[in-house]
Amino acid sequence: MPIKKYHKQKPLTLSLPKNKSRLTYKVTKPRIKDVILILDFGSQYTQLIARRVRESKVFSRIVPYNISPEEILQHNPKGLILSGGPMSVYDKGAPLPDPGIFKLGLPVLGVCYGMQLITQMFGGTVKKSKEREFGRAELFVDSNKDLFANLPTNLTCWMSHSDEVTKMPSGFVPLAHTLNTSYAAMANRNKKIFAVQFHPEVVHSQRGSQILLNFVYHICGCLPRWTMDKFIDASLKQITELVGNKKVVLGLSGGVDSSVAAMLLHHAVGKNLYCIFVDNGLLRKNESTSVQKTFKGHFKMNLSCVDASQRFLTRLKGVEDPEEKRKIIGDEFVKVFEEAAQRIKNVEFLGQGTLYPDVIESISPLGGPSATIKTHHNVGGLPKHLKLQLVEPLRELFKDEVRIIGKHLGMSDLILNRQPFPGPGLAIRVIGEVTTERLEILREADERVLEEIKKAGLYNQIWQSFAVLLPIKTVGVMGDQRTYENVIALRCVNSVDGMTADWVSLPHDLLTRISNRIINEVHGVNRVVYDISSKPPATIEWE
Repeated sequence: MPIKKYHKQKPLTLSLPKNKSRLTYKVTKPRIKDVILILDFGSQYTQLIARRVRESKVFSRIVPYNISPEEILQHNPKGLILSGGPMSVYDKGAPLPDPGIFKLGLPVLGVCYGMQLITQMFGGTVKKSKEREFGRAELFVDSNKDLFANLPTNLTCWMSHSDEVTKMPSGFVPLAHTLNTSYAAMANRNKKIFAVQFHPEVVHSQRGSQILLNFVYHICGCLPRWTMDKFIDASLKQITELVGNKKVVLGLSGGVDSSVAAMLLHHAVGKNLYCIFVDNGLLRKNESTSVQKTFKGHFKMNLSCVDASQRFLTRLKGVEDPEEKRKIIGDEFVKVFEEAAQRIKNVEFLGQGTLYPDVIESISPLGGPSATIKTHHNVGGLPKHLKLQLVEPLRELFKDEVRIIGKHLGMSDLILNRQPFPGPGLAIRVIGEVTTERLEILREADERVLEEIKKAGLYNQIWQSFAVLLPIKTVGVMGDQRTYENVIALRCVNSVDGMTADWVSLPHDLLTRISNRIINEVHGVNRVVYDISSKPPATIEWE
């Protein structure tokens, strides 16, 4: 489908057969010749594997770890990848795949936990490591073919494990090691089974994408046929088939996720999309005005704005626990949204800009046992009585993929390159109780951070840059007066997908300007600090 087809502000139109009053056609999914199935054992990196595979223009699909061999064959895959997971293979109730998957003759790649379960299921030994490995490690490649073809003999890899393979199964040979792990990679070439203890899907693993590409292209025999324009084509058809001429409501925040979701739905259903912007009182400065100007003014979408700031602040009064904040905001958002939607007659669908990272960090969506890190307001927070059907066209995508789609749809870089902003807004950047006064302090400080980052030409080079209001006060001196005021923390990180992140080393003169402006211009602040922690072990947000 030509990209120019999407560069319209009006909905896509299709020719109708004679004597047909509405669009009716049979939707067929695009024929996908090359598919890699990823068995999800609960790792927070599972969707990263899917993303890396898709980056090689090969379609990947995530399925539950306990999928049957018969169900696997229905997908007609070229290969299987077994993800990592939070458990030990020797734990009671540890997730194990159907042994029959190894009898299908398909190439298999086990990652971290996937390597350990392959070891155990084929008669090897897995034990608790004497020394845990978390973070970067030097990888020594013992065999430069197959998985490590065309790669150097020394690489940096990303480890995250406290168990290790102490004895390989019969028929397996070592492919790589680290100083602490004798078997960092292994293979049974006759059975086409490969395994790595590290995480090649994580950006910190040097040439990790090449390792996955070697598996997908050379071992599985896939060809690069999957592209974002094909995804758009399929999504538009699926949305049109699902929704028809019925109405959809969508909570539009102005962020990349909800904006691209709105554009996809707008192209598919046109004026049957009703966007609702909820001002929860937790937004950045002038955000409400900007959203209305862009989507109601420029894109000519149906957009209603609801000022519910006092409702949210009332419910957040006295609340300090970050998870409780998220749940309250999510609950209130749904209530406000329902009330606004009820004013629109005959609505049957709820659109959301849910992305893979939202799902990963909330709950494993496909049966995996991943632990909950934090709750997202648009995942798992919908009440059981909600009668609207969900439409989540971006649910399987990462942020950079969403930006590509937005570009195909003709959206401006001002929207697409907007740094991520959390659904709960500034509430999770006010550490401790959220009050009107504390929100205003943070809002003004955050505005100056963004202004200086943009002036320095660094905004589009940084994944996220923002201010955090800490729950402490410190002594300062302004003029001849003693002060006892608030502390602002600066947080600037770079990331590819939000799953891992490194702090940004900002120029000292820029840090000086930001600090001076905040202290001099924002009443109630006398100290600015800079957060230099990475994810993991920290998170990007402070809450």
